[in-house]
Amino acid sequence: MKNLFLLVSILLCIENYSQTKPFPANIVFNNGLMATSKNSQDAKTNYDVWKTNFVETCTNGRYRVKFDNSWQTVSEGIGYGMLLSAYAGDKTLFDGLWLYYKDNVNSNGVMNWRINGCSGTDGANGATDAELDAAFALIIADYQWGSTGTINYKNDATALISAIKTHEIEANTYVLKPGDAFGGSQLTNPSYFSPAYYRAFGAFTNDVAFWNSVATQSYTIINNNLTQNNAVGGLVSDWCEASGNYSSQASGYANQGKLYTYDAARTPWRIAVDYLWYGNSEAKNYSKKTSDFVRVNLGGSANIKDGYNQNGTASGQWHNATFVGAFACAAMAGENQAHLDASYADLKNLNEPNSYFNHTLKTLYSFLLTGNFYLPPTATLSNDDFDIEKSTVTLYPNPSADKFTVLAPENSIVTVFSPRGNLISEQKTTSETTEINLASESSGLYLIKITNGTKSVTKKVILK
Repeated sequence: MKNLFLLVSILLCIENYSQTKPFPANIVFNNGLMATSKNSQDAKTNYDVWKTNFVETCTNGRYRVKFDNSWQTVSEGIGYGMLLSAYAGDKTLFDGLWLYYKDNVNSNGVMNWRINGCSGTDGANGATDAELDAAFALIIADYQWGSTGTINYKNDATALISAIKTHEIEANTYVLKPGDAFGGSQLTNPSYFSPAYYRAFGAFTNDVAFWNSVATQSYTIINNNLTQNNAVGGLVSDWCEASGNYSSQASGYANQGKLYTYDAARTPWRIAVDYLWYGNSEAKNYSKKTSDFVRVNLGGSANIKDGYNQNGTASGQWHNATFVGAFACAAMAGENQAHLDASYADLKNLNEPNSYFNHTLKTLYSFLLTGNFYLPPTATLSNDDFDIEKSTVTLYPNPSADKFTVLAPENSIVTVFSPRGNLISEQKTTSETTEINLASESSGLYLIKITNGTKSVTKKVILK
């Protein structure tokens, strides 16, 4: 009996600490380019330096990430750290960072944005980019380690996504607020926009329509900002109104939020993810013109500076990873292999190990560039995924009370059969998204067949 208890204990320990996708994952994205010389060891090296230089142990298993002022921690840093440790399979660190986050939440359930050391609020209320990163990191954690251990990552992710929806999305407009206590249509921050996360949030919480609307609004605001200010490439401003105009409420920020500097610099990274994971056409367009700005207007990655006016003229003087790496991520959608390869090499050779912002972002960028910042299968928009040639066809939600959405290549044939095998409908897709409305049909099991050329797949769906 003693040996049996010992065996069970060992198995529980193994189950608790095993992971679904050990680092390096080395994913090759279905969309975009990958650098010829990409090497996950580069990402691992950056991670090890980041962990050594910026992670500090608190008590009771908590960890914090040291800010520029090393005695402070900002929620953004905790979100970044959760992303990195989840993808790296570093469960002990991930759990400690998440516990630290939860120790410092306000009444809305989001972390106060700045903390003195291991405890003590120095800046009240949330910063939305931290919440977005932390929530998505919890989805990764649920995929990596499951939610049957001490921390229920799935429940915590769902709760945090709900808090973001309630407190950090402006009611009725789908505009991302920069925090739970301020902002909206009159003040927002394009570098916080994370449309790939939103699509995953929608699938994870069965709230696809809402989160897709937030994603759509993000592109509307970005395009408004570029148009209103005659911007070159993808040079969005640090802050703006939803209309795209500069915001009078940004007067307290550097340059009144009117330039492409240390906030806006992250935008190409966040938008590139939406193309690499989901093949979104707006993400592709934004990323390509951003990459082309560097390749054509600047003459290559080596000439990047740390700040620009929206007309493309430089406002900064330094060449650092915050800017180089984000532009390198955009180059993954830029259709020019040589430029991507040069951008990757440029980022790799930058050495700023003691700069919290530059090195942390360099590490995040390098995870994406090497295929180690990926969409977990548990966060896809479907219950059933399958391939027709090289195109991923997705069907969701399943089950449904009325409507099903099919994501498939254009010009596919979608055929629906009743439980008895009777033909209900057949249509040719005119875009990648096709809605099947079965609201007038009886509850039960239906068959949806998707045909593209000589390939076809039939899946079962349940109408509730």
